[in-house]
Amino acid sequence: MTTQVEYNIDNDVIDKLVGLQAGSNLHALRHQREKVAVATQGSYDTLFDPALEGIGLDERLLVALYACRLAGATDVAAHYRARLEALPADAAQLAVAASGEPEQLPAGRLRAMLIFTRALTERPVEGDKAALHTLPAAGISTPAVVALSQLIAFVSYQIRVVAGLKAMKLASN
Repeated sequence: MTTQVEYNIDNDVIDKLVGLQAGSNLHALRHQREKVAVATQGSYDTLFDPALEGIGLDERLLVALYACRLAGATDVAAHYRARLEALPADAAQLAVAASGEPEQLPAGRLRAMLIFTRALTERPVEGDKAALHTLPAAGISTPAVVALSQLIAFVSYQIRVVAGLKAMKLASN
């Protein structure tokens, strides 16, 4: 069970990734519906809580890094890479998530997770029943499959929010 963390506007990951300064017009616009910012940060905090069971924090960060790379979101990818480098992350796994192909990894959990991430990120129609069945076959529990799917969806959302805010910031300069 995870503990609800109180929202701290100074630690908002999206604000940091975009470089939004408190008091700026774009910051005020983003926080006009504060519950959306709070829910977004709450999702991030929950999905990357070290206590989340079923998928290791390193695996979740590798999935996030890989999803960002596939989407071409180098700025968001750098965030996840920095978080991974702060852990005792496996160098070969990090290299695959950052620039390789999941098939380079030995058969197992991470390989299955990254292949599933690629399917949902590049060709969501391929994230079908057959793709889902590869995860339990790799030793991933049903609750972990659900968490993995939520993680991939969240990172996709996060990438789009950051890209949209950066475009708005650029247009206002």
